[in-house]
Amino acid sequence: MIHLIILKLINNYKVLKINKEHIKKNQKLILFLKGIAMGVANIIPGVSGGTIALVTNIYERLINALKKFDLTAIKLLLSMEFKKFANHTDLIFLTWLFSGSLFGVFSVAKLFEYMFKFYPIMIWSFFFGLILASVYFIGKKINNWNIYNFIIFIIGAIVATSLLFLEPANENDNLLFIILCGIIGISGMMLPGLSGSFILILMGNYELILVSAISEFNYVILSFFVIGSALGLVIFSHIIAHLLKKYKDQTLSILTGFISGSLLIVWPWKKIKSSDISIDNKDNLLAYSWSLPENLNLESLFSICLIFFGFLIVYLLENIDKGK
Repeated sequence: MIHLIILKLINNYKVLKINKEHIKKNQKLILFLKGIAMGVANIIPGVSGGTIALVTNIYERLINALKKFDLTAIKLLLSMEFKKFANHTDLIFLTWLFSGSLFGVFSVAKLFEYMFKFYPIMIWSFFFGLILASVYFIGKKINNWNIYNFIIFIIGAIVATSLLFLEPANENDNLLFIILCGIIGISGMMLPGLSGSFILILMGNYELILVSAISEFNYVILSFFVIGSALGLVIFSHIIAHLLKKYKDQTLSILTGFISGSLLIVWPWKKIKSSDISIDNKDNLLAYSWSLPENLNLESLFSICLIFFGFLIVYLLENIDKGK
């Protein structure tokens, strides 16, 4: 009798162990997929990887992990205490997430580039739905919607919208400027509602860095951009972590404002007077005009469905993360 109980306990332990391993594998896969979504979002003007991170409930963990690259991390690394270093910096989390982001940038992004070329309204509709849902669900995270937080929200929306009307600078391949692009661009990529790729367009180097350098694998440009990005991540993560800790509602209010302002950028039926829609053309920020669908043809109806589909994806992500 006793040996049967022992065998049953051993079998239950094995099943539990297998289930735990299965859950861990699923968590890593989910992180990788979230990373892909962030990577794709970061190269599309008007869309932010930070928005994806915030919607999928990994934003604060990401910021806190990046903040841990401090003097303690350097000491652990120099003393070759790699396990403690990995635990201190949440390295496994960052590895899976950034692996997904790189995969998204170098592979899935090509598909979106093709889709933007031939089906721009449909793709913008999908992203409009994603961002619209983001405004709703991130706004729900604010505990106290008072007049002060509402004013901060309006300021954030105005700042994000005003980017539409700035004229892009000329391309500059100076390596120090490339580092500066990395610092500012990555901050935009991590800040929900402020598109890092959009900022790079305004700085004049979107095509040089995110199109030419990636497609031609210009390791000099990419290396200096990565150096700047690493510096930007460390600096930005400390600032935003402090703000989220001390002024969480106010920080979420301005982030929600940023995201709301970016809705104009991704409105599907906007018309660009200067050129055709293209995610690699810096002129596409100038002379916007917005309109509703001219007629309810098949493309318009399908695009409207994609707005709801984008909203639904964010809704499902919210409920999956809550365990519903």
